[in-house]
Amino acid sequence: MKDILILGISCYYHDAAACIVKNGEIIAASSEERFTRIKGDSSFPHNAINFCLNEVGKSIKEVDYIVYYEDNIQKFSRIVMEAHMNVPKGILSYIYGMPKWINEKIWIESKIKEELGIKQKKQIEIIEHHMSHASSAFYPSPFEKAAILTIDGVGEWTTTSYGVGDGNKIRIEKEIKYPDSIGLLYSAFTYYTGFKINSGEYKLMGLAPYGTPRYVDVIKEKLVKIYDDGSVKLNQEYFNYRKGLKMTNKKFNELFGGRERKAESKITQREMDIAASIQEVLNEIILKLANHVYEETGMTNLVMAGGVALNIASIGYIKRNSKFENIWVQPASSDAGGALGAALNIWYEKLGNNRIVDGKDKMRGAFLGIKIEEKDENIDKEIEKNGGIYHYLDENELIEKISSQIEKGRVIGIARGRAEFGPRALGNRSILADARDKEMQKRLNIKIKKRESFRPFAPMVLKEDAKKYFEIDEESPYMLSTYMVKEEIRKEHNKEKNGLELLNEKRSDIPAVTHIDYSARVQTIDKEKNEFIYKVINRFKDKTGCSVVINTSFNVRGEPIVNTEIEAYKCFMETEMDSVIIGNRYFEKEEQDIEKYKRNNKKRKKYTPD
Repeated sequence: MKDILILGISCYYHDAAACIVKNGEIIAASSEERFTRIKGDSSFPHNAINFCLNEVGKSIKEVDYIVYYEDNIQKFSRIVMEAHMNVPKGILSYIYGMPKWINEKIWIESKIKEELGIKQKKQIEIIEHHMSHASSAFYPSPFEKAAILTIDGVGEWTTTSYGVGDGNKIRIEKEIKYPDSIGLLYSAFTYYTGFKINSGEYKLMGLAPYGTPRYVDVIKEKLVKIYDDGSVKLNQEYFNYRKGLKMTNKKFNELFGGRERKAESKITQREMDIAASIQEVLNEIILKLANHVYEETGMTNLVMAGGVALNIASIGYIKRNSKFENIWVQPASSDAGGALGAALNIWYEKLGNNRIVDGKDKMRGAFLGIKIEEKDENIDKEIEKNGGIYHYLDENELIEKISSQIEKGRVIGIARGRAEFGPRALGNRSILADARDKEMQKRLNIKIKKRESFRPFAPMVLKEDAKKYFEIDEESPYMLSTYMVKEEIRKEHNKEKNGLELLNEKRSDIPAVTHIDYSARVQTIDKEKNEFIYKVINRFKDKTGCSVVINTSFNVRGEPIVNTEIEAYKCFMETEMDSVIIGNRYFEKEEQDIEKYKRNNKKRKKYTPD
């Protein structure tokens, strides 16, 4: 029987990506940013596509189906209609966006063929945006049947949808249409508080616990009407995204006492309180949505995707408070995951293949990206050219070395195996440190990640020990929800402090991964998904009695997570990491030939805001 290959593509908006599916199995997937080193890269994903094809050893001519994650004609009709409805104020947005539409986006099938060098007659399949999200959420999920909820800024016209997945079929029941958008509401506040849209939303979420939700009533009275079923109506008098190049306007500014915060300027209590307020409003909306979907579908399982599904605080909130028994979120929930969903939709919906469900998700731990081999002579030469001095260690020696380094309070990078697909580093492109160290959050943020001091870090914990530290009754392999730190290991806050004054307070026995509201973005580690990291933490537990370590992504501010050996080495050299594992190579910072590195890297990266 001939293998069926399906290539999924998403691009031209943000988080461009590609995915290859072979006979229904997800073989490879990656964002284009990992190759180009441009964060959120929206360009045509040539590199990601080539990587996917290499993984199956095929050329583009041998691919049976090529599928794009969005209906470009519908999206174009919305943009044109918007411009006409908002003349003359909408003319700037129209002028800015129209050349790209005419040159690239409207003739997407022809554009894809041109980019791929396809001359023969070949149909490019098109899947609607929220169906791509829905497919990415349901088809890889561990459920035979589930309710589906997708929430983002906007696709073609849809901003939120819910439906039902059953076997190999998906049925969309209802949608919220543009301009009413939960995602755009949250992005407006991301913009207003001085963070970058489509990448800074998680900063707004991380800032929220430092504030008091004093603006909740103002938001609900002036900006958004929230209905009992979770649907929303945005008051367009306060927003500018339909007419101009900004998200908010003068009326919005007046409502919150001044203009939007400038990027990189000091964060004040106002921004913290605004963040706390919009997060509380978002939690209310998503909980109402989830409970309505539960009542309407009669399902006990829920799957989610779309950019808003990456708001881990809201996911944690609905896990604690909704009526659903089980909630599974696609780890690549942004537009990158649309490439995966589109490919799976062809396999199941168009081709009608049966779906085999065994209680496990089909994301393969999200380790779907490029692989770093244990040894490679060509890579060795390149590293040595850059001043790299290392020792080859076998797996047991690596495990001993990493656990010892963490125990000693040192910071170590890990780059080995296949890269993760999605925004989270899950152990193969990670920086690890001791969660018990009160000063480690500050050190990691300032000295290594080069980012804002308030940003929290995630704990990795052995799956079987998770209940000792957190209020959790499930596995959490993809770090997509918050859970509360158990009361018995918490420490009392100083009641006289507030805002960022709370930053250096010791909040628990694992202070470096405990946010100021006692929440934590937990990743549970088991042998099946990542045996190497499981052994590392187990050995750390043998040494210390603690089975929790810090896990943060192997990158610095404004830069994508490292992909290759050389990127990992350069990131190591440009930060104050103490040591790094690249494949089976072990590097100590003190041993590196720093002068040789500098000579070969004169145009060194200046870190920019993200």
